[in-house]
Amino acid sequence: MRRLLGSVRARATLGASLVVALALVAAGAAVLLALRANLTAQAEGRADAAAREVASQLVAGRAYAELDLPEEDENPVQVVDDRGRLVAVSDDLERISGTGTTAVTPVRGAAAHSGGGGHGEHGEKGGASENGADGDDKGETPEPGEIDDDAEYGSGSATVDGDSADYRFAAVEVSTEDRGDLTVWAGGSLADEKSAVSTALTSMLIGFPLLLAVVAGVTWLVTRRALRPVAAITAEMAAITASEDLARRVPEPDTHDEIARLARTTNETLTALQTSVERQRRFVADASHELRSPIASLRTQLEVGAAHPELLDVDGAVEDTVRLQELAADLLLLARLDAGEKPGGARVDLAALAGEELSQRTRDRVEVRTELRSAEVAGSRGQLARVLGNLLNNAQRHARSRVTVATRPDGAWAVLEVSDDGTGVPPGERERIFERFVRLDDARTRDEGGAGLGLAIARDVAARHGGTLVVGEAPSGGALFELRLPRR
Repeated sequence: MRRLLGSVRARATLGASLVVALALVAAGAAVLLALRANLTAQAEGRADAAAREVASQLVAGRAYAELDLPEEDENPVQVVDDRGRLVAVSDDLERISGTGTTAVTPVRGAAAHSGGGGHGEHGEKGGASENGADGDDKGETPEPGEIDDDAEYGSGSATVDGDSADYRFAAVEVSTEDRGDLTVWAGGSLADEKSAVSTALTSMLIGFPLLLAVVAGVTWLVTRRALRPVAAITAEMAAITASEDLARRVPEPDTHDEIARLARTTNETLTALQTSVERQRRFVADASHELRSPIASLRTQLEVGAAHPELLDVDGAVEDTVRLQELAADLLLLARLDAGEKPGGARVDLAALAGEELSQRTRDRVEVRTELRSAEVAGSRGQLARVLGNLLNNAQRHARSRVTVATRPDGAWAVLEVSDDGTGVPPGERERIFERFVRLDDARTRDEGGAGLGLAIARDVAARHGGTLVVGEAPSGGALFELRLPRR
């Protein structure tokens, strides 16, 4: 059961069925109540009409024995005087409740009633139903010869000629000249109400489950059809996971609903994942290639030095070791950046950082000029120093005679610029140079050109700090690298 409810289709079907069931129960109860109230009102109308018909005969002075009473099984009638005595009753009435008296035999001394009544005892003084009429006050007593306009109603039962049934009784007061005040009780059968309510209830008990079954079946089929693309997406994702083929894509339905958006988002995620994996593979391949050269060179020099110590190129071995160390440091920093390392929130003044970095550079090939103005940012001092160092290394490789470093505030941004007077960067290559292991001058030696990671590292660090790094043309015609970071 728990596994079944884990299905969206099952939960949707169950939810829809519960909602419809509650709605049907509420609607069915309202219908039954309305039907019962309507049929009860009709029974009261029949009882009132029968009571007023008898009351009219009493006003006309007709004797109790000559009263034309309605049929007993439809409208049992009692006539009670002002002392609560039964003075007239319908034929074959054997038992009655809910009226002014439970008696079914007129009192002695009253005129003979219209038929041969039963043999029950006369009741106590009444005027109010033993079972309780719908009102406690009967209003003003009518004048002699008048029939009260208002009637009181109550529920009860009666047995006529051996058949018992429920009735709605109406009590109508009438005032006569010679017999005083009388109360006519007449019943309206509730058999139609019981039959109609029973039929309606039976129909509901049969129809509601069938309707619920239809609703559940339709919901199940509709949700299955709606969730069919999800099943296809799940199957394709399982196949991608099993095959590790990130070039595959999940099917996108020709709709504009949430499932279509899910499929598109999934494919976008797969594309990003594929790009990331391919980039990682290229990175590993390029890193292996870049590491192979200095390691092979260093090994060769050491092997020659071991065999012929007088031929050992100590300076070359040191340079290869330094290159290997710098490359390893670059690879480690890229790995940390790819892992999402946070830059931190230390306060860094770009002008002070540039001054400190330049003071430590003693082997630069060309002169470095500075135009430094204080501009504070928040971030990692070490990473920002690496960015500046990489930009300076790149400028030193390409400059003819001058490199310029400038810092300044610019509104909400702090700007660091590094420019040279070299050949510059062609417009079509200004984005490509920020890719990893990219070197535009393929003819230059590795010793002069580096591994092609410096600018890639610089842009990644700028992005991690919420800034940008772009390249343009310097006033001197060379390259101008502009780093923009949010000011502290």
